[in-house]
Amino acid sequence: MQIYADNAATTKPSKAAVRAMLSCLEQNYGNPSSLHHIGQAAAEALLQARQDIAGCLGCTAREIYFTSGGSEADNQALRSAAYAGARSGKKHLISTAIEHHAILHTLKQLEEEGFSVTLLPVSETGMVTPEAVQAAIRPDTCLVSVMFANNEIGTIEPIAEIGAVCREKGVLFHTDAVQAVGHVPIDLSQLPVDMLSLSAHKFHGPKGVGVLYAKRGTPLHSLICGGAQERGMRAGTENLPAIAGMAAALREACANLEQNAAYVAGLRDRLIAGLETIPHSLLSGDRKNRLAGNVNFCFEGVAGEALLLLLDAKGICASSGSACTSGSLEPSHVLLAVGVPYEAAHGSLRLSLSAENTPEEVEYLLKAVPEVVTRLRSMSPVWRDLEEGRKPHVI
Repeated sequence: MQIYADNAATTKPSKAAVRAMLSCLEQNYGNPSSLHHIGQAAAEALLQARQDIAGCLGCTAREIYFTSGGSEADNQALRSAAYAGARSGKKHLISTAIEHHAILHTLKQLEEEGFSVTLLPVSETGMVTPEAVQAAIRPDTCLVSVMFANNEIGTIEPIAEIGAVCREKGVLFHTDAVQAVGHVPIDLSQLPVDMLSLSAHKFHGPKGVGVLYAKRGTPLHSLICGGAQERGMRAGTENLPAIAGMAAALREACANLEQNAAYVAGLRDRLIAGLETIPHSLLSGDRKNRLAGNVNFCFEGVAGEALLLLLDAKGICASSGSACTSGSLEPSHVLLAVGVPYEAAHGSLRLSLSAENTPEEVEYLLKAVPEVVTRLRSMSPVWRDLEEGRKPHVI
């Protein structure tokens, strides 16, 4: 059996997305900035995609800016707020310790440019509270950025409440919603968010394309110099086939969101209940406020890389955390931030499901994962020491 359980890393493009992309490649191949009829047909298709995406998110088409993906959108959001704040003497930014590296690395660069950054700690379930955000806001704070849902442990943050605090304090609020869009209901007409990032390949769209939503009046800084595309805020000819595929995938995801979320959550809960029977296993993330498809466990006495390789040999595609840090030998910064012991964090496993997964696949996972964990522990001198009492168990 072949099982794809790494949907938090990327998803299989939907048939609707592929059809939309092929249609653009074959018919709307013109440059949307060209004045001739082929270019204007492409411009109309681009506008339709922008309107479709705006309709799914509950905002206006003029608040949608196309990017190459979530990382670019995150970079543009942070730098826009930072540079706008600096012009009025506000050079303080607030975020959390569990953000994606697109946020954390950008904040590090801004610190090197003279900005100050506060990274808020989170609870053992990965939650940041509105009270903590409010306490951290200073007179010189120009931006708060808190991810909508964590890409590793699946915890969904109280975005509406945090946004309300920021509105009250007059501080811009950005959320990295890459893992949430298409999976969690989002209505920007009601949500107090100034900027939001999303990426198409997380909801069965193509890779290499995303969106930065910027509420009307929010100052933006262009990262790419060139032409006047995206109202002067993102130079470069728009990738219309990818944008059309993204719009088609998002329309489909939002139309089926409630049904898919309920189905996937059922698979998730069965998987969590089964994996918790493995001795010295630890579920990471919030049990209640959690993405429907996210399952993240740490297994003591197991090396995460070996776990993934043996699961792959059984036909199971999984990960140990963010695909963007898969080459690192260090344990996840997210797991360490929520208090998972260093040793246990090395044995992490993230299984992320979609509506394409089946109950039969979950039962296969519940058979395969304990077998692999048991095999690895039988070969581990660390596990032997733990079992014989020469070292204390940490989970």
